[in-house]
Amino acid sequence: MKEFIIKDGKRLALGYTTGSCAAAAAKAACWMLLTGKRKEQISLMTPKGIPLELEVREIDMAEGAVSCAIEKDSGDDPDITRGALIFVKVEPAEGEDVLIEGGVGVGRVTKPGLDQSVGNAAINSVPRRMITENVREVMALMDYHGGIRVTVSVPDGERLAARTFNPRLGIVGGISILGTTGIVEPMSESALVETIRVELRSKRAAGQDYVLLTPGNYGSDFIRDGMGIDPDCAVQVSNFVGDALDYCRELGFQGALLIGHIGKIVKIGGGMLNTHSKYGDCRMEILAAMAGAEGVESGVIAQMLECVSCDEAIRLLDETGKREQVMARLMRRVGFHLQYRAGENPELGCATFSKVYGMLGMTDNAKTLLQSIREE
Repeated sequence: MKEFIIKDGKRLALGYTTGSCAAAAAKAACWMLLTGKRKEQISLMTPKGIPLELEVREIDMAEGAVSCAIEKDSGDDPDITRGALIFVKVEPAEGEDVLIEGGVGVGRVTKPGLDQSVGNAAINSVPRRMITENVREVMALMDYHGGIRVTVSVPDGERLAARTFNPRLGIVGGISILGTTGIVEPMSESALVETIRVELRSKRAAGQDYVLLTPGNYGSDFIRDGMGIDPDCAVQVSNFVGDALDYCRELGFQGALLIGHIGKIVKIGGGMLNTHSKYGDCRMEILAAMAGAEGVESGVIAQMLECVSCDEAIRLLDETGKREQVMARLMRRVGFHLQYRAGENPELGCATFSKVYGMLGMTDNAKTLLQSIREE
């Protein structure tokens, strides 16, 4: 039975990720391998807590190996992988581990800075955990104590990958197996923006003159773990930084401090006030420009332009000894673009961090704004 959410008054169907497809196919194939019986429906509990009951397709029960597929359903989200068959082949392996590999149509990582190390199949951490947990569940049920090799493949993956960011990120040969919740939720921009407005209005109505903003979960985690502030104090603005600033001005806030991961904040340094990747990915170009303005030599800048993550670019800056100067210049530009969007009021500041390097930089007024927020 399909699950739905309501956005903008519309009833939209949820879907499930390629990671859920791979985990479900692995569970079904393992069950067939260890029982010798066909399995044409399989249940899966997603990390989001939503159960799935999925049809098992393309079953092939050979001697010593079983393969099957789950069809990707993205619900009402316009996902490139909608309808793709995610295949899994399982077979016994030496030892007692669950070994996960990528086959045809699953990309392979060729550049550092991504979820998986260079050389690994682009099967991200959460899908790997889901596959392992579901296979081990079947192994325990069948009292099987050997190893299992799981090979994930997507026959149409290489063609589909050409329409994704994978080639630019240095993931070659196919798509990535992704998903953190196991569920695909259709996105409604107007509904998200209105949610931001409602939350800001609520904080203003409670008497707050200063407000803490963050793009999302990375920022919330850093606010809690790195700054000791309850993340519930912050308003999550997703990619809609500009809209949030407009509302802060409209509602009469005196000041706002944006705290976000460098991967989002660096785009603001180039004047992007909606940081969604569909509007562009200029992270390396902006960082390279800032580095050039601080005298970083051209060879390093050329290397930065080839990086796939901000952390990798920052590593290069560290080697030059100019990270602090480059970050300071970036934050001046971020501060300029934030204040330009908002006008004279409210006063705006920003701080940015990396999960690898911690706090990277802040505007000159960030500490003062943070103190005002703490006092409220």
